[in-house]
Amino acid sequence: MGQGADAGDRRRWIALAIVMTASFMDLVDVTIVNVAIPTIKADEGASDSQIQWITAGYALAFAAGLITGGRLGDIYGRKRLFLIGIAGFTLASALCGFAANPDMLVASRFLQGATAALMVPQVLSIVHATFPAHERGKVFGLFGAIVGLGAVTGPLLGALLTEWNLFGLEWRPIFLINLPVGIAALILGRKFISESKAPKALKLDLVGVVLVVAALLMLIYPLTRGHELDWPLWGHLMMAGSLPVFGLLVAYERFKAKKDGSPLIELPLFKVKSFAAGIAVQLTFGLVMGIFFLVWTLYMQTGLGWSVLKAGLTGIPFSIAVSAAAGISVQQLVPRFGRKVLQTGALTMAAGVLLYIWEADRYGMTITAWQMALPLVVMGIGMGLIVAPLTDAVLSEVPREHAGSASGLINTTMQMGNALGLGLVSVVFFGQLSDNATPQQMAPEIVEAFQYALRYVAAVLAGIFLVMFALPKKPKQHLEGGDTDEPSSESSNAAAPVGKSSDDDEEPVLVH
Repeated sequence: MGQGADAGDRRRWIALAIVMTASFMDLVDVTIVNVAIPTIKADEGASDSQIQWITAGYALAFAAGLITGGRLGDIYGRKRLFLIGIAGFTLASALCGFAANPDMLVASRFLQGATAALMVPQVLSIVHATFPAHERGKVFGLFGAIVGLGAVTGPLLGALLTEWNLFGLEWRPIFLINLPVGIAALILGRKFISESKAPKALKLDLVGVVLVVAALLMLIYPLTRGHELDWPLWGHLMMAGSLPVFGLLVAYERFKAKKDGSPLIELPLFKVKSFAAGIAVQLTFGLVMGIFFLVWTLYMQTGLGWSVLKAGLTGIPFSIAVSAAAGISVQQLVPRFGRKVLQTGALTMAAGVLLYIWEADRYGMTITAWQMALPLVVMGIGMGLIVAPLTDAVLSEVPREHAGSASGLINTTMQMGNALGLGLVSVVFFGQLSDNATPQQMAPEIVEAFQYALRYVAAVLAGIFLVMFALPKKPKQHLEGGDTDEPSSESSNAAAPVGKSSDDDEEPVLVH
């Protein structure tokens, strides 16, 4: 009896290691690419819009598929969808690594984002099905550590793999490293992960997904191509046309809710003031991140002429500050000070951005990594104060039965904001550069454009601070003592587990 229990215990911890490894792959893949972007641009002759799509394509596909990926897991089995996602992500990583041209790389990144959307939502649902309630707190703590580790190691790993130029492959190992990890996770996952389904799964809303993707593409595509094509009329018409498509989405979601009660977006949630405000914060915060990280990479490597490794190492103080502030924020500050912590984070991050602008202007092309450390640490502290407690603050006034759908929507909105921010880079950064400048002329222009883009970032952070007044003063612990009765895997995100689970949760249906 004891031996069987030990074997079962060992199996579930191996299963946890597998899903955590998959989460780590996704987290690292988001950050590992940014540091290699200038190398990809130089080696492949990628245009400005193509390098935007290399990052934005992943974010857009990931955002569009998150909720649907979760529902597919609820219906057809979390293990099955997780393995399909792992297999697809590994294949897409191979296609990225062996891409023959920038267009193939962009298409492969879309596929990578779409398959990540099948894989990632299953992770916490598998944990929920595998571990009893009293152990989930420990497991969620491990996920928090993985998130911090991913934030620190992603840029550094990308820098090292690019700098080492393994087998003469230049930037390609940043994608190919996923192959052995993905294959191992696929083989071990088949053996050690138990299958589970939701007892009452929502239906798919594929029309809603199509409308969301169409509206976002109509908005983001002209933004990314506009500067290169001198802002043609069709681009303005497409962006204007995205508004009625968003309106059609709202109308269809209302119809879908009445028809079968399983819309992609639960519109009544937006009647909750704190949730609507929180979604606005998530969208604009994602936008800030989309702009900053791409522009920052180009500034250091193309503007200042730094090596990819030096640029990667420069980001370490930022990553460490984010992780440290996030831990303190959730455990000590938010329970005492509530939303003031998040607002302090927005102002602190804005202060770090302004300090960065001042230093970039003062030191120009001679700025050093050590001089960047202070503004990066200030920005990292501000970001850490926001990202960790934001989900709970947004969900705190949402009815418990809607927490799963609301959480899935929060994660989706963040990714959409990221894709939109990457699209806006052509306006706030590339739009400030001369079309026919020589490399010698381009470098100082990039330094100037970096400061210009950061002014927008600071302004958006000030706006986020004001919107945060609509969040509750102190998050209500409405999830205390229980998760959603059966947490839909659409709400799962390895970076943001929400609430605690009780022993009387309605367990998923286990399939043996």
